[in-house]
Amino acid sequence: MSSGSSSSATNGLHPHQDGSNHLNHAHHLNGFVDPTPHDQKIIDYLYNYGFQRGEYADTVLHVHQNTYRLHAIILSRSPFLVQLLSTSPQAQVGVPREIFVPVEREPEVTQEGFAIALGYLYSSSSLKLIRPENARAVLAAGCMLGGMNDLCEFAYAICKRSISVDTIALWLEFVDAIPSPSSGADTPGPDLSPIRILGPYVQRLRDDVFHFLVVTLPNILEIHATPESVPTTPENGREILLQVFSRVPFDMFKAAIESPNFQIGSDQARYKFAKEAIEARKHGIARGLEETVVLAFGGGNFGTSAVHVTRKMRKRPLWKVNS
Repeated sequence: MSSGSSSSATNGLHPHQDGSNHLNHAHHLNGFVDPTPHDQKIIDYLYNYGFQRGEYADTVLHVHQNTYRLHAIILSRSPFLVQLLSTSPQAQVGVPREIFVPVEREPEVTQEGFAIALGYLYSSSSLKLIRPENARAVLAAGCMLGGMNDLCEFAYAICKRSISVDTIALWLEFVDAIPSPSSGADTPGPDLSPIRILGPYVQRLRDDVFHFLVVTLPNILEIHATPESVPTTPENGREILLQVFSRVPFDMFKAAIESPNFQIGSDQARYKFAKEAIEARKHGIARGLEETVVLAFGGGNFGTSAVHVTRKMRKRPLWKVNS
């Protein structure tokens, strides 16, 4: 054998020059077979016997009203739980360490959402348990525990896809819970909005709701330039759009009405729609406030939008006292 060929050998085995063949035959190196099936068996075993059954546990985790018998080496994948482990000394040798997860002030983190995120530390099998109904809670738990970006992205994608005509009311409640920049809620303190646990996903979900309102919903309802003669019955798409916009928080309502992407007809049609929506809002989300809409002719001073929405506190009537 030449010196060139002998120097290219690996532990007496000659690697294939062709990269694809090398990958195909890599499982022969050192006599070991492809480890993938074996690795999966280990992961499945850890999830079934370690997480679901709590066999050979060295840590007892308390959260909500639940108790989990778990394993510190697995829990250490979470930065949040590592901190709890490091500050919760073991009572005595041979006795499992106990940790308590404080979620009393995190309403977004439900029992089901936390359990799915906790199981993800053991195996990605937990992903199969995520549904539109629990995706936001899983996302919140994943953000809190940390170190599980794949889980968070998966749950976020399900949240995004779940925004629909049937669920928009719930998502508007979510948006309404987001502190406005002028509220001073960015200052750390005990009164931070509970949805802040979602971190960067708060803004992403808000943007998704806004896009649904401005672009997706009008397309679903087939609203473009509804003829004036068409009555606004509950079955009519325009009436459904009015019902939805009557519950939109003001900052998003204003941005949506003024958005050039809100294509429901001419400027006059958008102005008329906003005026009707504001009238409906007087009896609900805008009670005690005075919202108005203005249609500017000839460009106006409202930037790129000819329709401009404002809001101010409604003045209390003055009572004259007779002497």
